[in-house]
Amino acid sequence: MSEAGSDPMYAGLDLLSTSVLLVDAGGEVRYANPAAENLLELSLKSLQRAPLPDLFTNGAELSALCAQALAHQYADLRQDLSLQRAGREPLHVICSVSAQGSSELLVELRENVQQLKLDREERILDQSQANKELIRNLAHEIKNPLGGIRGAAQLLELELPPHHLLELQEYTQVIIKEADRLQTLVDRLLAPHRKPHIVGDVNIHEVCERVRSLILAEFPTGLTIRRDYDASIPEFRGDMEQLIQVVLNIAHNAAQALRSRIAQGDAEIVLRTRVARQVTLAKVRYGLALDLHIIDNGPGIAPEIRDRIFYPLVSGREGGSGLGLTLAQTFVQQHLGVIECESRPGLTDFRILLPLP
Repeated sequence: MSEAGSDPMYAGLDLLSTSVLLVDAGGEVRYANPAAENLLELSLKSLQRAPLPDLFTNGAELSALCAQALAHQYADLRQDLSLQRAGREPLHVICSVSAQGSSELLVELRENVQQLKLDREERILDQSQANKELIRNLAHEIKNPLGGIRGAAQLLELELPPHHLLELQEYTQVIIKEADRLQTLVDRLLAPHRKPHIVGDVNIHEVCERVRSLILAEFPTGLTIRRDYDASIPEFRGDMEQLIQVVLNIAHNAAQALRSRIAQGDAEIVLRTRVARQVTLAKVRYGLALDLHIIDNGPGIAPEIRDRIFYPLVSGREGGSGLGLTLAQTFVQQHLGVIECESRPGLTDFRILLPLP
């Protein structure tokens, strides 16, 4: 058999965005198109003559599919696979195998986007839960000695010698004020776990309008907040105050990031509501979900923090507490929803999905 990579009849495969490999009857790769090289993170030279199942630590299932196709048991085999690779992330793919004559197979690998999304949501939920436990434990550990430090500073201030009172009081006041500042921070860290979840009927457009009025009151000129609502979205059960806080935290961050454009007069935030159908949230399938977007035309989130924006104490703004998005994520998860973000210069889009009745 000639090398497929050198045969003009296979040149069209190079143009496909889908990963395609040609495999002989012995399971060895004869050809892989550029999309397959990118997916597998291996060059054509590395792939050629390599047994396809041996590229994965769990290649037996793929080998069985190839054997069935060669035996012409099925015209075209399709199966969801999670292909494990040593030291790298597994590949979640939809694998199609079809026989090309009696001695050659065409193997097509397409990333399983839905499975990737589910895995990403699961990682976010696990990370969020770990963050919450860490914050709660750390906050309690900090909170306990703070009162003692502040009390000791107050007692020390009472014992200061009169002739050095003003001079030394400056230091005791620093201790007291910093202890108060830390106490405020600890209270904010613990706030999501203390506040009760008050459930009632929620109209998401009332939430958006409340936030819109608050933001425009703070930024009355230079900023346009555009409404793009789907009036058919039904009311749902939720905590309205928490959801106002979620949308307000995100919209306020957007307004802060838009300061330079506000000065120019062309800053814009879009509040968009839609209905999403057949949505999986935290491994649960819902027929309907609220699809809320908060979009701004600001500079975008810095790449170095883009993957960590929901972590506590991570902020892209000087002087920011880094708690607003953490709080937003906590409240959204308490409503069984998810929050996502896509950002590039000129467009940042926060997407909130919440189940609807």
